[in-house]
Amino acid sequence: MKRLFIFLIFTFSIALFSQTDEAVLKKIYTTSLTNGKSYDWLNHLSTQIGSRLSGSLGAERAVAYTKAELEALGLDKVWLQPVMVPRWVRGAKEYAYIETAPGKTNTVNICALGGSVATPSLGIKAHIVEVKNFEELETLGKANIEGKIVFYNRPMQADLIQTFDAYGGCVNQRYKGAVEATKYGAVAVIVRSMNLRLDDLPHTGSMAYDDIPVEKRIPAAAISTNDAEILSTMLQLDKNIKFYFKQNCKQLADVQSYNVIGEITGSQFPNEYMLVGGHLDSWDLGDGSHDDGAGVVQSMDVLRLLKESGIKPKRSIRVVLFMNEENGLRGANKYAEEAKQKGENHVFALESDAGGFTPRGFSFDCSDNNFNQILSWQTLFKPYLIHYFEKGGTGADVSPLKNKSNVVAGLRPDSQRYFDHHHASNDTFDAVNKRELELGAATMTALVYLFDKYGVKNN
Repeated sequence: MKRLFIFLIFTFSIALFSQTDEAVLKKIYTTSLTNGKSYDWLNHLSTQIGSRLSGSLGAERAVAYTKAELEALGLDKVWLQPVMVPRWVRGAKEYAYIETAPGKTNTVNICALGGSVATPSLGIKAHIVEVKNFEELETLGKANIEGKIVFYNRPMQADLIQTFDAYGGCVNQRYKGAVEATKYGAVAVIVRSMNLRLDDLPHTGSMAYDDIPVEKRIPAAAISTNDAEILSTMLQLDKNIKFYFKQNCKQLADVQSYNVIGEITGSQFPNEYMLVGGHLDSWDLGDGSHDDGAGVVQSMDVLRLLKESGIKPKRSIRVVLFMNEENGLRGANKYAEEAKQKGENHVFALESDAGGFTPRGFSFDCSDNNFNQILSWQTLFKPYLIHYFEKGGTGADVSPLKNKSNVVAGLRPDSQRYFDHHHASNDTFDAVNKRELELGAATMTALVYLFDKYGVKNN
């Protein structure tokens, strides 16, 4: 009986090894689309746990849930990596209005930017000055800005097909807006939400104060795109209108949290590590389904799909669910730091952090030799409508792992609707399509399979 069992295992291994890459990818996609787990995991993460801002109860529950689910997959190792993370809390809902005359007001939709200080307990009311960029701010100077609220109103560039380029072209006003406005004596900043469409939803996101002393920090909030348009129009009609807002956010002491890590140990090269991951934390307005619940569950499903497809990786495959990407990148830096201390050889790292929409391909940070190998796999992906293979940015959490010889990649889904939800209250489970999510998980698994089979090229 024992001999028969060994023979069957040997026969199965030979059969799998002899399968073409086309057949293996077909099995991966079929398994994901007919027996996927990513959507069920995301349902629980989003609707049963909800928002997962670093240091929150939601983040703590998400750590426990994903660890238990990875253990249930029967991986070779599952563990938690401790990391200290910031804890910022929003407090009571923000309130704001435009005052055109004493007692005559129009309420508008705002939210505090992540990391901002609160307004005074009675709020702030002041005249407002609109700018499109930091150069306009400098031109106006202290004489025109001191004592006023600066309103940054540079929209995302609508004619850019790559919406992440549009985001990158205006996000500095959110992140550095308070720092720049403080130089000229502003009392607060209001920032147009990073959103390509016109709606009533303010979008949060991280901002920074750099080395500004705590007592000199000014509050910062995002305003919805519809209300940004209204405010801009009203300013054109009357420069003397005032803006009032109140927010109650607070920065608390750092707390301990964790990266969640699972591993399938490699059969031939166990000391060569291939990583897939997303960030477990999310902003607090929605439930973080696209950013980045989708990436978390897709990455988890990569390891499950490898096992379900009968693939025994030659290299060790890790899933890492990073904590604190949104407002600090502490988890990514901690993982990279410990990997370096241990001398771990990460030959490949792939992140999904661009939403759960239909996958289009990948971007890569790698040598020409490795990129040429990637291009040779294009025909394998063609049946699944995956066509985007470009050099470029990858992912914030895997970037610290980049070195001269490895390959770092990012999944690139269709991005046209992503910023409708990004950091807003409508980033919820109902906005994620099951099939699109499962296609993304399969696409990631296919790339991991190919890199594991053929390895990373020497430069």
